[in-house]
Amino acid sequence: MARASLGRRFLALVASSGLSNLADGLYKVALPLAAVQYTRSPALVAGLELVRTLPWLIGALPVGALVDRLDRRRTMLNANTARLGFTALAAVGIVLGGPPLILLYVAGLGTGMAEVFYDTAAQSIIPAVVMRDDLERANGRLYAVERGAQEFMGPPIGGLLVAVAVPLVFGASALLWAAAIVALWFLRGEFRPPSGGTSRRLRTDIRDGLDFIRERPLLWRLAVMVGVANLASAATFSVFVLYAVGEESVLGLDEPGFGVLFSLLAAGGIAGGVLSGHLQRRLGRARTLTASLAGMVAYVAVPALTESVVIVAVTFVVGGFMIMAWNVIVVSFRQRVTPDDLLGRVNSAFRLVAWGTLPLGAALGGAIGEWLGVRWVFVLMGLVTLTLFIPNRELTEEALSGASRSG
Repeated sequence: MARASLGRRFLALVASSGLSNLADGLYKVALPLAAVQYTRSPALVAGLELVRTLPWLIGALPVGALVDRLDRRRTMLNANTARLGFTALAAVGIVLGGPPLILLYVAGLGTGMAEVFYDTAAQSIIPAVVMRDDLERANGRLYAVERGAQEFMGPPIGGLLVAVAVPLVFGASALLWAAAIVALWFLRGEFRPPSGGTSRRLRTDIRDGLDFIRERPLLWRLAVMVGVANLASAATFSVFVLYAVGEESVLGLDEPGFGVLFSLLAAGGIAGGVLSGHLQRRLGRARTLTASLAGMVAYVAVPALTESVVIVAVTFVVGGFMIMAWNVIVVSFRQRVTPDDLLGRVNSAFRLVAWGTLPLGAALGGAIGEWLGVRWVFVLMGLVTLTLFIPNRELTEEALSGASRSG
C-alpha cells in the first residue's frame, strides 16, 4: 500500500533546500580549490575551513535561542540572503583585483555564520511541516535531495567552474541562493514556535537547551560522538585537496576530477537517505549506527593506505551511504524527543557539541599536515574515529526506544 504524500509544504521546503544545497556544493568545493591556486600551505588552505566552521563554535547557542524566538521560515530567508551577499562580494572583489585570499576568508566567515542560522532553523522547521510519525521518511527524502544537490551535483560543477574562472563559481552560488529564496516563498504558514517573542533573557533560553541535552544521557552521548567524528572529518578534508589535486599530489587529479570524486561520496549519501529506512527495518537502529561507524573510519583513514583513486572512490561511496544512515537516525531521534518550542535551542546545543569541533579539526588538520605531512592527518584521524566504538556499546535498541518514549 502506497504511503500518503508528505504534502505541498514539504515539497516547497525540499525545492528550496535543494537549490540552497546546490549553491553550498558549488561554494564549499570552490573554497579549497580556489585557495590552492594562490598557496600550497596546508595551514592557509585549512584556515579557510576553520573560519567557515568557526561560527558553529562561537555562535550556535545564541543562534538556537534566537531561532526559538523568530519565525523559522523568515530566518532561513534572511540567512540565504546573507550568503548570496557574501559570495557576490567575493566574485566582484576578485574580478576587480582585490586580494583573493583575504576575500576568500571574508566570504568563508560570513557564509559560515549565515549557515548556522539557516541549518538550525531548517532542522527545527521540519516537525511543523510533516507529522512526527513521518519524520524518518521526511528526513530521509530531504537528506537525499540535499546530499544529491550539495555533494553529487555541486562538486563536479564547482570544480569545472573553478577551472574556468574562480569568480564564476561564486557568482553561480549567489544566483542559486537567490533561486532558493524564491522557492521558499511558496512555503506558506506561520513557523514561529509557541514561545516565540518571549521576554525571557537569552541566557536563560540558552541554558534550557543545554539542560535538555545534559539531562538525557543518550542525547548527550550522541552529540559527543558526532563531535569526535566531525573533528576527524574536518581535519581530514581541510587538507584533502593537497593530497588529491595537482601534479605534485598523490592522486594527481585536476579540479573537475576532484569534484567528481566528491560526487561519489554524495552518491553514497543519496542512496543512504533513500534506503536508510529499509536498513533500519532489517538491522534495527542500533546495529545501523554501529555499521555507520565502520563507514566513518574507512572514509577518513583509507587515503593513508592507498594511492589508488578507485579505492578511495569506492570508500567514499560506502562511507557516504553509512554516514547518511547515521544522520537520518540521529536527527529523527532528536526531533522526536524534543518539544517544538525547544527545537531551535536543543538543535543548536547539540550542534555546538557536534559541530563546534569542525574549526578545531580544521586547525588540527592544518597543523599536522604542516608538521608531519598530509598523510599523517589520515592516519591519526582514523585512530581517533576508531575510539567511537567504545561509547557506541551503550547505543542499544532498548535505550533508543526508551528515550523516545520518555521524550
